[in-house]
Amino acid sequence: MERRLGCQGSGSWSCLAADVRSVREHGGDRVLCCRGRASSASQRTGVQREVPSNCIKTSKYNIVTFLPVNLFEQFQEVANTYFLFLLILQLIPQISSLSWFTTIVPLVLVLTITAVKDATDDYFRHKSDNQVNNRQSQVLIGGVLRQEQWMNVRVGDIIKLENNQFVAQADLLLLSSSEPHGLCYIETAELDGETNMKVRQAIPVTAELGDTSQLARFDGEVICEPPNNKLDKFGGTLYWKEDKYPLSNQNMLLRGCVLRNTEWCFGLVIFAGPDTKLMQNSGRTKFKRTSIDRLMNTLVLWIFGFLVCMGVILAIGNAIWEHEVGVCFQIYLPWDEGVHSAFFSGFLSFWSYIIILNTVVPISLYVSVEVIRLGHSYFINWDKKMYCAKRRTPAEARTTTLNEELGQVEYIFSDKTGTLTQNIMVFSKCSVNGHSYGEVQDMLGHKAELGERSEPVDFSFNPLADPRFQFWDPSLLEAVKLGDLHVHEFFRLLSLCHTVMSEEKSEGELLYKAQSPDEGALVTAARNFGFVFRSRTPKTITVHELGQAVTYQLLAILDFNNIRKRMSVIVRSPEGKIRLYCKGADTILLERLHPVNQDLTGITTDHLNEYAGEGLRTLVLAYKDLEESYYKDWSERLLRAGSAPEAHEDHLARLYDELLGATAIEDKLQQGVPETIAILTLANIKIWVLTGDKQETAVNIGYSCKMLTDDMTEVFVVSGHTVLEVREELRKAREKMMDASRSVCNGFSYPEKLSSKLTSVLEAIAGEYALVINGHSLAHALEADMEVEFLETACACKAVICCRVTPLQKAQVVELVKKYKKAVTLAIGDGANDVSMIKTAHIGVGISGQEGIQAVLASDYSFSQFKFLQRLLLVHGRWSYLRMCKFLCYFFYKNFAFTMVHFWFGFFCGFSAQTVYDQYFITLYNIVYTSLPVLAMGVFDQDVPEQRSMEYPKLYEPGQLNLLFNKREFFICIAQGIYTSILMFFIPYGVFADATRDDGAQLADYQSFAVTVATSLVIVVSVQIGLDTGFWTAINHFFIWGSLAAYFAILFTMHSGGLFRMFPNQFRFVGNAQNTLAQPTVWLTIALTAVVCIMPVVAFRFLKLDLKPELSDTVRYTQLVRKKQKTQHRCMRHTGRVGSRRSGYAFSHQEGFGELIMSGKNMRLSSLALSSFAPRPSTSWIETLRKKKGCEGSSAGSPSGTADKTLRV
Repeated sequence: MERRLGCQGSGSWSCLAADVRSVREHGGDRVLCCRGRASSASQRTGVQREVPSNCIKTSKYNIVTFLPVNLFEQFQEVANTYFLFLLILQLIPQISSLSWFTTIVPLVLVLTITAVKDATDDYFRHKSDNQVNNRQSQVLIGGVLRQEQWMNVRVGDIIKLENNQFVAQADLLLLSSSEPHGLCYIETAELDGETNMKVRQAIPVTAELGDTSQLARFDGEVICEPPNNKLDKFGGTLYWKEDKYPLSNQNMLLRGCVLRNTEWCFGLVIFAGPDTKLMQNSGRTKFKRTSIDRLMNTLVLWIFGFLVCMGVILAIGNAIWEHEVGVCFQIYLPWDEGVHSAFFSGFLSFWSYIIILNTVVPISLYVSVEVIRLGHSYFINWDKKMYCAKRRTPAEARTTTLNEELGQVEYIFSDKTGTLTQNIMVFSKCSVNGHSYGEVQDMLGHKAELGERSEPVDFSFNPLADPRFQFWDPSLLEAVKLGDLHVHEFFRLLSLCHTVMSEEKSEGELLYKAQSPDEGALVTAARNFGFVFRSRTPKTITVHELGQAVTYQLLAILDFNNIRKRMSVIVRSPEGKIRLYCKGADTILLERLHPVNQDLTGITTDHLNEYAGEGLRTLVLAYKDLEESYYKDWSERLLRAGSAPEAHEDHLARLYDELLGATAIEDKLQQGVPETIAILTLANIKIWVLTGDKQETAVNIGYSCKMLTDDMTEVFVVSGHTVLEVREELRKAREKMMDASRSVCNGFSYPEKLSSKLTSVLEAIAGEYALVINGHSLAHALEADMEVEFLETACACKAVICCRVTPLQKAQVVELVKKYKKAVTLAIGDGANDVSMIKTAHIGVGISGQEGIQAVLASDYSFSQFKFLQRLLLVHGRWSYLRMCKFLCYFFYKNFAFTMVHFWFGFFCGFSAQTVYDQYFITLYNIVYTSLPVLAMGVFDQDVPEQRSMEYPKLYEPGQLNLLFNKREFFICIAQGIYTSILMFFIPYGVFADATRDDGAQLADYQSFAVTVATSLVIVVSVQIGLDTGFWTAINHFFIWGSLAAYFAILFTMHSGGLFRMFPNQFRFVGNAQNTLAQPTVWLTIALTAVVCIMPVVAFRFLKLDLKPELSDTVRYTQLVRKKQKTQHRCMRHTGRVGSRRSGYAFSHQEGFGELIMSGKNMRLSSLALSSFAPRPSTSWIETLRKKKGCEGSSAGSPSGTADKTLRV
């Protein structure tokens, strides 16, 4: 079905009757009529607007709706509703044994803090929305271009775009441009990940509408397909001047692409807002919760069930006691009014105990969790080591709810373009006539390291040289100056065999427009070495060779495609000689060389292997001289055949006469990418690359960043086009891995049927494997009946690379792993094509790069370089997980120790719902006495310093295995709390039964007992948090000892005469605390209770540290040893890797501009606005990582440049 957007008539899409343009829906087709907008948005009133708005809204509240909506959202939390229910119960006098303020004060505090946090977050969302919506666009209004806000751009508007501008408003139909024949050059990296430029062209009938007066009279009608997510397809028809013209994707400028090398263009808005193809691929925003949040919800339900059980037990006890004992004391202890039976008394007692014992799930738990997460987020924002000075971009935690999830990541899904790479190509090395250039040597002839490099080659002799180009081997320039014919021919080929366009803005200032970055790098290299590509026409190429202008006749361009993997040009020199120049993949050209080149081929092959070992992309260069008669015969046969020139190239050049050499181009990775991937791999994190680039490109980058190595057992490539082919390729891959494992394990037989949770033996196979799968194969692999097979195979591999995938396929892969693996996933990307993946993963990370802000806006965390991911996970993520787990364990412990005392006391007070502590202590316990120490631990604690967290990636594994807080750890904390509560109650109870004061009076009274138990509790939990704290700061000391001091200060104040005189009904027990704590027996009781509670914990931890230390314990011990002993560091040697060669043509993703150039459509007299490529010096990375082993054989990697060492404790 198609959707119609039309202007005549008033269908459901009719819009803006005041304008002579509208949209309607009729018969399922979209029909759009346009004759220009008549007025601006600010001048329109009372107009019904039914077309999709282009306004972005991510905020949730406004001034009017904030309070009711926010309270409604907060009370959707079960905990808040539970505490509101308790507050209502406390207002009933018959069942309330505590004052209402013991619940309302914490509840109001929690609601207020959460509301302030939500209001702050929404304020920044409003600010971001306004910034985006108020950006300006040039819209044709009333025949004049006017500045209009983005949010007011609508379907049918005509918009003007300028060079290097993002198409950020809508999907446009290209009407005209500054280029000849309505051509337009764009980059689509945000849409499909491809970095090469693409050509779009206006239909001829609109290409001549170059000024606003002509465009204002444009009144065509467009019938097109309805909104969809297909980025590579568009179908429609333009009806204008009683004629119709077909429209395709070649006529469209999609939202997210960038206008390049085109001064201006005009486009008609076809889709706006959520209808654009980019937004159709973005997916829905999902509410993300951490695994700890989900576990806490389960535990809170369990605790509530436990609370009900305790209430039932005590209620039954109350009913029995009242029936058997209480009935005898009716004269002195009559039942309350309305209570006429022991059963009803037990019923009321149940609700009373529910109120008293509710502190097993204190409301302060939730607000404390939010405060801790907020602190962790600020630590990420303030981390100077994640700040990019070049772009002035800090790391940003855009959410405060996922920090501890960063410490549990098992799978990372990464984009390639702009995330792993910089999109910068650098001419690094070359081989000419058997001689390799590009290695920098010192005075002794040895290879110099990066830090030892001298000054780059001086190209000042060449006035046309690009000042940004750098090369470090002066011998190549010397060969050029000495007239080496092979070197001259080498650079002559680079200056002729390409489809680059040149523009000279001013004398000597050349700008190159290249279809792909590698083309630009090669032509720029030739330019600096004296062979300057100056200009071209459809039939000629002009090159300045060492200062002399030489014009070659261009006879044919045999363009690159994915099958030929090479490009050739046929030129006639001024002397009349015809020569075929060719550059391409070594696998194609080397086998086509004349046998006379055999020796040279062997040397060049060695150089190619060396370059490949350094992760460089290679091309082979060759040429063939053609006889005039031979060329004419080929040209005539080609003309008669009417087919493409490349179809007959093999007839033209079965064997190339001479091998010139090879080039080596470095695709600049982002700084630190290989090290980051290596260290994350050592942390047991699997990295999958999901890219829109073609297979060769992705594999090249995989080798460059060390995801793929030649030491791998095998790299499986799945490229089937049918379901059966894909299934067979996956099956063969699994069989090979299983066979290899059986051979290693001496024939051990593995189960053939794998479990639904994929706890498959495939994941523990011997050897290292990698999987590369294409987009069309992935579409079949993600089908319901094959997705499990695909996931089993992929999870058994060390590295997975998915090529040519759409944005929705990226999200589907992430969802597949989430569904079956039950593992925490992280997606990282920088383009709009990554938004769907970022939203789907548990954690989304946006790279604030050069491809816009869509990925950042959709992300949970953002920073400017991929290498910061290492620090985000191994330092901030691990610490956040560790802190949150320790916080939760301690919090449940201290509250069970506090609350369960009431339970034991119930058996000694006739189950009367009498509390042990006074109500002020109950109110302040979680707010004042114990809140700040646990917050300090939750915010500042760390087991090892950040350097050790990076040096020992294995420290990250406890989070992946969820070892620090799970159901088992929860029950251990609960058991410790119950154990503490038993001692806390029964030791003072036993002592007070027979103890006396110094004056001989009986010590036992209710208030003295309450003060003793409360003081023992505060001291014990304070000592316990001191034991749990692994990293002491001044804040920890202040909060722990300050909380103790605050307890005693408040205690003595509440029992002072001053408060009694002011509030005689509230503070009746004057001097009780002073008198009680003045007794030595009380302090001995407190000391005994503290020792008995704490000593088992100390003994257990000591034995565990001595008998079964964890890796963090070993690392801490090693740190102490290092302070006493200085270790010897040895410099690492950089070793090259002999590897398979990878063609630089992997970066040409489609056929080049050859046909366009030969047709002359893109030629004109006026100059173009061109972009230049700025090669930069290459950087090196660490080749190996230090491995350290603990006493249990745990290993971890070190990013430092030292040799391997063994760590023994």
